[in-house]
Amino acid sequence: MDLTKITSPQFLKNMSIAELEELSADVRKFLIEQLSTTGGHIGPNLGVVELTIALHKVFDSPKDKFLWDVGHQAYVHKILTGRACEFGTLRKYKGLCGFPKRNESEHDVWETGHSSTSLSGAMGMAAARDIKGAKEYIIPVIGDGALTGGMALEALNHIGHEKKDMIVILNDNEMSIAPNVGALHSALGRMRTAGKYNWVKDELEVLLKKIPAVGGKLASTAERIKDSLKYLVVSGMFFEELGFTYLGPIDGHNYNDLIENLNYAKKTEGPVLIHVVTKKGKGYEPAESDKIGTWHGIGPYKIETGDVLKPAGAPPAWSSVVSETVRKIAREDGRIVAITPAMPVGSKLENFAKEFPERMYDVGIAEQHAVTMAAGLATQGMKPFVAIYSTFLQRAYDQVVHDVCRQNLNVFFGIDRSGLVGEDGETHQGVFDIAFLRHLPNMVLMMPKDENEGQHLVYTASKYDQGPIAIRYPRGNGLGVKMDAELEEIPIGSWEVLKEGTDAAILTFGTTIGMALEAAEALSKDELSVKVVNARFIKPMDEAMLHDLFKSGMPVVTVEEAVLQGGFGSAVVEFASDHGYTNRVVRMGIPDRFIEHGSVKELMNEIDLTAAKVAENVKLISTRRKQKRA
Repeated sequence: MDLTKITSPQFLKNMSIAELEELSADVRKFLIEQLSTTGGHIGPNLGVVELTIALHKVFDSPKDKFLWDVGHQAYVHKILTGRACEFGTLRKYKGLCGFPKRNESEHDVWETGHSSTSLSGAMGMAAARDIKGAKEYIIPVIGDGALTGGMALEALNHIGHEKKDMIVILNDNEMSIAPNVGALHSALGRMRTAGKYNWVKDELEVLLKKIPAVGGKLASTAERIKDSLKYLVVSGMFFEELGFTYLGPIDGHNYNDLIENLNYAKKTEGPVLIHVVTKKGKGYEPAESDKIGTWHGIGPYKIETGDVLKPAGAPPAWSSVVSETVRKIAREDGRIVAITPAMPVGSKLENFAKEFPERMYDVGIAEQHAVTMAAGLATQGMKPFVAIYSTFLQRAYDQVVHDVCRQNLNVFFGIDRSGLVGEDGETHQGVFDIAFLRHLPNMVLMMPKDENEGQHLVYTASKYDQGPIAIRYPRGNGLGVKMDAELEEIPIGSWEVLKEGTDAAILTFGTTIGMALEAAEALSKDELSVKVVNARFIKPMDEAMLHDLFKSGMPVVTVEEAVLQGGFGSAVVEFASDHGYTNRVVRMGIPDRFIEHGSVKELMNEIDLTAAKVAENVKLISTRRKQKRA
């Protein structure tokens, strides 16, 4: 079947099971071929082919509303709703988004990028439906990993209490990104072997009523008998106790089972949870056999072998530089404990876990718990290292404020994927952490210019015992600089002059250091002498250097790959205002809007965060200064 000709899912309504199975094969072939060139979340999508097709066959989108939790498994949904023809642009600049996108299609009713939000969103939609007296079905699809998130459990409790009509699909593939952890996941594992107890309990009631003479009396106690049967047959009474009708577990790759259960759920009053067991990566051997999450999201690859296409001799990933330095320090410092919320692979902590299994905790998709657990460790003299993506740290903001900073505890945050991350788009851009951390009392925040300075800042953080400290580092690889053999502490709050100058100063850090140096070099051809400062400590700032800069009268340009409001540039302006300096300060960074997907270079060009624009701003304020002097 030519999938690019699909305009809506209505064509599924009259298809036979055999035709649906042929369609599944076509969809898998399409995904494997397309993602081999664009990259993307192949494992999750191969696992939900039959589930997605069955949902669209039984229900009527967009009247009936599908909410895809996290959203990385919505590619099949996009194909069935008329977007296969755009898959060549997937995750590319101005192209198809890798997650559900409301302005992309009427079938995308809920945008996601972080896990565990679908159930709360579905509860809101169900409440609105009932207030308006409408009749549509609300169907959130949530994975077993996402179900460990506290927000999902809060929503389950509320939905069950309100007894809202809703069909929750629990897509149980035993993995989210990395292998799932936790007691709830273990309970689901036991339920996978429990059988179809709902069919058994319904048939039992029918049989009881058929028994002559005593059938009526027995039927009157059927509910009690069925309740006993639940406890006898299934260990997963958790959902029933919350007020859900539980269906499953069922084979998520069997159309007969899927369609039968979905239709049964449509006729059931109140909230229903259908437990669907699927195989992540199904149909493509490299993804199907993946045990650690490598094929959850991946770049371009060779279809025949599954080999990921990476440039030969690339420098080590930033995640590796930081995690391996932490591992090196942990050999000498028994206080070091690593914690990550379901990202041991992304944060490159596999080697740490192998060497120090008793000091490594993957807490699952539970960012709030990860941070407060670290705080608890710190109260007992440990030095916890919390490896967490910038975009996920947002979810634990109150814990950073209330449990870590307020108690001034020695927690070390490794803020991975800081700055623009590119193809994953607006839900994953790590551009807010400076603004939401800089104003917190006791917090130290830093970002290195290269991986060598990075390892020294990690060492500095390990030796810092006066409260919380965080190091930001970007997605991708380092610069390939020479690494010092010995680690050394860098004085907290100290900046570094990379290039001397007298006409203007550029203050920046991390990924934009190269941009500043390039601008300064270009300006030297116009006989402008520009100082470039590596402001590696965002908080505290190097106030001695700032006083010297402002006293000289030089205009200043600040550059950051982060939001402008409340960011580093704002801190410099605040300093100038607080001390009565009137030097011109131009701030450059992320504007007041969400940045969508595309390569980092394309996104930087879009928002004018380039060496050319830095040079233009420096030239403008330097010329004005010279004119004023004249």
